[in-house]
Amino acid sequence: MTVHEIELAQGSLIGSFTTEVTPLLTIESGDSIRFQTLDAGWGTGTSNQDRYKPFSRRQDIDSGHALIGPLFIKEAKKGMTLEIRFNDIIPGSYGFTAAGQYPNWQNQKLKLTEYKEISLDWKLDKECMRGTCLINDKSFTVELQPFMGVIGMPPDSLGIHSTFPPRACGGNIDCKELVKGSTLYLPISVDGGYLSIGDGHARQGDGEISCQAIESPMDLVDVTITVKEDIVLTNPRANTPSGWITFGFHEDLNEATVEALDGMLDLMGELYGLNRVEAIALGSSVVDLKITQIVNGIKGVHACLPHGVFKSLI
Repeated sequence: MTVHEIELAQGSLIGSFTTEVTPLLTIESGDSIRFQTLDAGWGTGTSNQDRYKPFSRRQDIDSGHALIGPLFIKEAKKGMTLEIRFNDIIPGSYGFTAAGQYPNWQNQKLKLTEYKEISLDWKLDKECMRGTCLINDKSFTVELQPFMGVIGMPPDSLGIHSTFPPRACGGNIDCKELVKGSTLYLPISVDGGYLSIGDGHARQGDGEISCQAIESPMDLVDVTITVKEDIVLTNPRANTPSGWITFGFHEDLNEATVEALDGMLDLMGELYGLNRVEAIALGSSVVDLKITQIVNGIKGVHACLPHGVFKSLI
């Protein structure tokens, strides 16, 4: 299997999902990709103070997050499943989190549109994996848990598709569980896949409540991409260091919840040989429902089945 090194350059970036461009790279199932990323807003630098945008953006095709791609996978066919394993994710040296003023629905409900927008300036230490910011001269430090917010393929329709919503074929999933060591499974929506990845986060809480996490460039993203012909999915699922996850995406949180649970009942049936009512009965004791994000128009819910939750008697 081949390891491909992608240079961070104008030609390696795209701000949408589409099949109507020449792929950045053609790879084979089992190949690995190593690359750097800009932050989601097309910025980079050694700190937030010297952040700059090194590349121009094309109209329409680059209107969204700064993504690396698209990658054409030779064996990928519509209806199969794409496995993306995150071997390593190393953040850059800065991050930022904006909040307030912007008239999204939660700011309006919380009356935060009355406040001037602020932006937290995070200094990231990738050696000890901690991030620190100052608010009113008081220091706040958090442990970093870097992950990529946008991982996806274009839907099965022509045109230029926004990077902002999550879809069944991936997109702006924004799930904090997808850290190093995680494997994400996406239904392949178009032949060749046309996979793109970007939107680095150094850390996020479930929900991404301000509309941003700790947004940061990434010094290294290392993924292995494999086509799975024997797995058929309608929505994404993931195997993470903490447990199995199934996803639901919908404007209505109730509907997103149903989608996430539907995937979990299928998964528990595969893992343990349970029918759906047995799975939901057992799952009621061990499965956690979490709000992935509420800020991307299409909301996300993920159902979590922790590893090792069922104890064996010896």
